[in-house]
Amino acid sequence: MTTFSNEVESLNPFEIVQKQIDVAAAYLKLPAYVTDILKKPKRVLTVSIPVKMDDGTTRVFEGYRSQHNDAIGPGKGGIRFHPDVTIDEVKALSMWMSFKCGVVGLPYSGGKGGVIVDPRTLSKGELERLSRGYMEAIADFIGPDKDIPAPDVYTTAQIMGWMMDTYSRLKGVNTPGVITGKPLILGGSLGRNEATAQGCVYTILAALKELGRSPSGATVAVQGFGNAGRIAARLLTEQGCKVVAVSDSSGGIYDTNGLDMNKVYDLKDNGKLAQYGAQYVISNGDLLELDVDILVPAALENVITRHNAANVKAKIIAEAANGPTTPDADIILKEKGILVIPDILANAGGVTVSYFEWVQNLANFYWSEEEVLEKLEKRMHSSYDAVRALASEHDTDLRTAAFMISIKRINEAMVARGWV
Repeated sequence: MTTFSNEVESLNPFEIVQKQIDVAAAYLKLPAYVTDILKKPKRVLTVSIPVKMDDGTTRVFEGYRSQHNDAIGPGKGGIRFHPDVTIDEVKALSMWMSFKCGVVGLPYSGGKGGVIVDPRTLSKGELERLSRGYMEAIADFIGPDKDIPAPDVYTTAQIMGWMMDTYSRLKGVNTPGVITGKPLILGGSLGRNEATAQGCVYTILAALKELGRSPSGATVAVQGFGNAGRIAARLLTEQGCKVVAVSDSSGGIYDTNGLDMNKVYDLKDNGKLAQYGAQYVISNGDLLELDVDILVPAALENVITRHNAANVKAKIIAEAANGPTTPDADIILKEKGILVIPDILANAGGVTVSYFEWVQNLANFYWSEEEVLEKLEKRMHSSYDAVRALASEHDTDLRTAAFMISIKRINEAMVARGWV
């Protein structure tokens, strides 16, 4: 096995999404001015958030909200609390959200927010004051008909609840539809917690069917054992797959015979994965190069690059994370015949069920979990089939086809509005 550093290649996500737009737009033969509109967000807000800390001092945090293109509808996208948040990252993620919404046919444009903070260093009270302060700072720029945030990295249903409450107080009326991913009691949707992983699994099952493979016995490696990766591993196990490797930020474990997943879950909750056994420990980089049927990158961006793509042996890569594969790596993977289910399709289950939550909030009528998952499965399968058909028609990869579907949709909306 080739040794590969587990350090993430430093690439600007804003530049990456612009390259992806250029590739897809070339197939569509769009005018340059249309591409130019799509390659920049319409609006980017920078805010300063003063927060009274528990020790009596005041600390000022910096945050952002990016809104990409509202030709189709209001913005939609998460809010992340992370020490490495940058304005270019937030801009890129808002653009990816536009294309993610487009590929599954949602009436949304893309939005994204972020605050530069490590929330793990804050007390519950400090976290609540920061969450409410961020909402106060962006409240005039969002709303159920303007831009609807949601949870993302290191933000939770509870944080969404605080933010929804703050917005409702500011506007003087209960407004559950301003934000999704909320606690159920505040208008959250059943099925939302598992939606990203469940949607990813639906696309994996579609890809296996396309390759003439049964999920029974298919080997799986999952890089990133947070919410999406952990749930995806469980759901794939329930489908008969054999999870042979998982990892988190501290490293990974690998057993060719299949991991004891109950033991893995216990170690993740109460210890470290490395305690599974020294003979099973591998690096995050090595996990990406395992000879498995299905690789699920569910952690960071830019982990499959031109440096290691040639060593990737998986038959299917399902991108549960945003931006795990660089454009240079995409070329190499296509040449190797590896089927890559792109992030804007593979992890669109989360925003799809967020859309369902928003619809339920506006109607004040709520669905069962069975209804939610039935609607999600239908949408993910139909979206996969549409992307697969377009990729075959143009002899291109699924990522380019997915971008083509979304860009064509946004362009039609801009033409109908008279913008272009």
